[in-house]
Amino acid sequence: MAEPSVLDLIRLEDKQDTSSHRVAVRVLGRYAPGDLFGHDCLDAEIVMTAPGVRAVFELTLLPEDLEQWEAALEALEAGRGAHWMTSGRTPDLRVRRTEGGGFLVSVHDGPGSGVTVTVPLSNPTAGLVYRQRDLLDEVRRAYPREVAETRSGRQWIRSGA
Repeated sequence: MAEPSVLDLIRLEDKQDTSSHRVAVRVLGRYAPGDLFGHDCLDAEIVMTAPGVRAVFELTLLPEDLEQWEAALEALEAGRGAHWMTSGRTPDLRVRRTEGGGFLVSVHDGPGSGVTVTVPLSNPTAGLVYRQRDLLDEVRRAYPREVAETRSGRQWIRSGA
């Protein structure tokens, strides 16, 4: 099976024609295709854009990172902010709600450059949280966890787990 093209796991942006503010987490492919220990990890990048600004942060996603993003979406859906990728091994992403119904999206690259970039979304697209769930589902369908190792060291294939 051919690997899919680049997929957005996260796409946070203002409505079209209101600004060019955007934050995306793009899944680039498997970290180590064919390698039992890296097969379920994904190469990804966080891309943040605003007028005159473009920041790119590289990261590797573990299967539990996708589960944590799902929990972060639950917090956003409940009207709270969210903090994702907090292990300290990669840049982390924080989404805070503003009084006017928008969001402040910040990425802090603690383990790398130490830089923090914040992009305001003052006029976010409708259904923003629901759309993120759809994107998460697309990534999970494209990159199912397929390879596992039993205690005896034998490999077996899981379908869509």
